[in-house]
Amino acid sequence: MTHYRVLRKAALAGVLALPILTTGCGLFSEQASQQIDPPQNAEQTSSTGATNATGGAAPTAQNETTAGQSADAGGEAVAEGQTQMTVYLRDQNRLLAPVTVLATLGAEESAGQRALELMVQGGPNESELPGGFEAVLPAGTSVNKLEIIADQKKAIVDFSKAFGNYAAADERRIVEAVTWTLTSLPGIEKVELSMDGAKLGEMPVDGLPLDEALTRAVGINLETAEGVDYSQSTPVTLYFSAMTPNDESYYVPVTRLINRTDNKAKAAIQELIAGPSDLKSLTPVATPDIQVTDVKKEKDFVTIDLKDEAYQEGQAMPAQMLKAVVLALAENTGYAKVKITVNGSASVIDNENNSYSEPVDKPVYVNAIKS
Repeated sequence: MTHYRVLRKAALAGVLALPILTTGCGLFSEQASQQIDPPQNAEQTSSTGATNATGGAAPTAQNETTAGQSADAGGEAVAEGQTQMTVYLRDQNRLLAPVTVLATLGAEESAGQRALELMVQGGPNESELPGGFEAVLPAGTSVNKLEIIADQKKAIVDFSKAFGNYAAADERRIVEAVTWTLTSLPGIEKVELSMDGAKLGEMPVDGLPLDEALTRAVGINLETAEGVDYSQSTPVTLYFSAMTPNDESYYVPVTRLINRTDNKAKAAIQELIAGPSDLKSLTPVATPDIQVTDVKKEKDFVTIDLKDEAYQEGQAMPAQMLKAVVLALAENTGYAKVKITVNGSASVIDNENNSYSEPVDKPVYVNAIKS
């Protein structure tokens, strides 16, 4: 290893271990990242009428659906013998996005293994991916073994030697995609990588440190807000909108490093309202005149109150915005349920006739895009 690589690895390892400098110290700040390094280029719902607001297109999964259960991602039905799963793929803007796919598993095949196989470039299942999305794992990669250690909430995946055949610029994207895909499985919060039976202490091409198990704290599609020192920052994960070549909308998660804050949940929604920094690839989900007046935790859910001077009680709010608020709050607080009020009123509905008068669950499956 060259002197440069040694120094770079040490620097990255130091950044990955910033549990204090990258956290706030107040409400919900305990979820801040301990693993984010600086970017290189500085989920169960019930879909019953108007009582659930998170069906349709919206991201992050914590479960899997098999035959006999209805899909909540775009209303796509699950046929007998099929399983729903979430995979993170690269879109036409080279951003990672969750995509819900349906697959028929072999007798000895797990949903996690099939999900990883779907992520292999040029793999036998590539035809199952929707247009405008592509796999991120190197061609020829195979999954030697996927072990789930339930009491540690950990997935250990052993890839073949071909896993190391990628460009250095793709290294972080590969780590993010594998981590977020496997942590979409029920009960999985940590991921460990191996290659040809040997645990990886760093990624094989550019040396990204893997000293600790990977979690969603690695972030996804990382960016830094203007004027922010990443070593004194708080990461927030937001959801913006993009369009497929067939004009289907889907959500894209973005982890943005912002100035340290003592209220991560409120700051996340403020950043969501501020909109994406990359307006060529992403579109806003909220108008800038919306304000966040309060975010607080209840027994098992989070309540947020939004201020909109133009809002009249009973008026339908944009579904895309409210779903993105639920996704962002769930991702940044760890709470699975979110209640939204507007100007203090709980009688909130969206333009898809979903009600938010009671706490809604974060969606399990999102971005069910037609292949």
